[in-house]
Amino acid sequence: MSHRPSTEFKSFSEDHPGEQCIVMKGRFGEDETIKMEATMFDGFMYVLRTGLDASGSDIRLHISLLVNISKADGNDEMEFLCSVWPNRIEIQNLYMLRSNKSLKYDFQTAVKEFLRVRGIYGELCFFLHEYMMNKDRIELING
Repeated sequence: MSHRPSTEFKSFSEDHPGEQCIVMKGRFGEDETIKMEATMFDGFMYVLRTGLDASGSDIRLHISLLVNISKADGNDEMEFLCSVWPNRIEIQNLYMLRSNKSLKYDFQTAVKEFLRVRGIYGELCFFLHEYMMNKDRIELING
């Protein structure tokens, strides 16, 4: 019997199974809709080992994540382009979509906190990496 990984994380659930990315949707509060689109692994970097076995390096896999947060009235909409590593999330760009302005901010801590309270934080990074490692197998089994 094979173990099926969860297709849900907290209040988010996958919206389009069978594709090369996952789309997860959720809500925050009464009036915010959150949509996340995560790629399959789309990059990597080598990380030098530390500690007792400090010889060589390990590969750290990368996932691109697009987070769209919109209000029910349609006036405020933001998109975050993020890099997701197994242990952290890096915000690459922030776009204010409704006001026809594209802004790049350099206040990572405040924005990370904004995303964290909406359920987009370290545990999600781990979940996405675990999920993507099994996604091909899941799709083959369900196909």
